[in-house]
Amino acid sequence: MSVVLTASRTLALLLIGLYAGGVVFVVLAPSVARLPGPAYVRYWQALNVDYGRAMPPLLLVGIAALVVAAALSWRRGWFAFGLTAAALILVILTVALTLTGLEPLNRLADAWDPDLLPADWEESRRRWLSLHLVRTALALAAFACLLTVQTFDRT
Repeated sequence: MSVVLTASRTLALLLIGLYAGGVVFVVLAPSVARLPGPAYVRYWQALNVDYGRAMPPLLLVGIAALVVAAALSWRRGWFAFGLTAAALILVILTVALTLTGLEPLNRLADAWDPDLLPADWEESRRRWLSLHLVRTALALAAFACLLTVQTFDRT
């Protein structure tokens, strides 16, 4: 296996693993979703700042590493190429879901005054959590693809 393939696959595994871990936290911490409205919205707004800074570069580099790994995996057969390409598609789907479904809700929440929430704020939270659950499943599936190919395509 080439050094570039090993490096790109390892980098993709690391970055997509960090991403999957970051998004799974919200699913594993249901107590956050049960916070009172003002506290939850303050948390949501703070998270938007942190994730808004960290996730775009992490995902862009992760996607670039996946593109390289997929291109170099082509000659290694359908198993290696298929899992790497599947991981790439799954990550791109998480980005598309984030940009089209979650980000509009994030921008909406960022505009709220936590002490004067709109009457329908809980519907936005429910919608965000539902979309986030889908994003989490996609991210975990991408990570599982990368972990599998890293484990079994070693020659």
